[in-house]
Amino acid sequence: MIGGEGHEPMSSELDAQADSSQSMAYQIRITGQLDARWTDWFEGLTITIDGGDTLITGQVGDQAALHALLKKVRDLGMPLISVSRVGSGHPTTKPGTGVAEQ
Repeated sequence: MIGGEGHEPMSSELDAQADSSQSMAYQIRITGQLDARWTDWFEGLTITIDGGDTLITGQVGDQAALHALLKKVRDLGMPLISVSRVGSGHPTTKPGTGVAEQ
């Protein structure tokens, strides 16, 4: 039973760290290469190639929009490697290297 005896209420610290109603920038990495023609389908997000992977990066309105975006990735049939929240709409890896930028 949720919230029953012996269970503490969930901390509001998570709410302070990630408000699901706020727009956040995300980077999605998938195996395979998509060209820039897919930008419209991904509603203006930036598509870049990093080795054999595609990075889809940009602002996502809220958690519901993120889930809708992930459904589009699923529908492509290309393997999902990672989903990362980033500080800006720019890729977090150096293109062509897969190495994280400092």
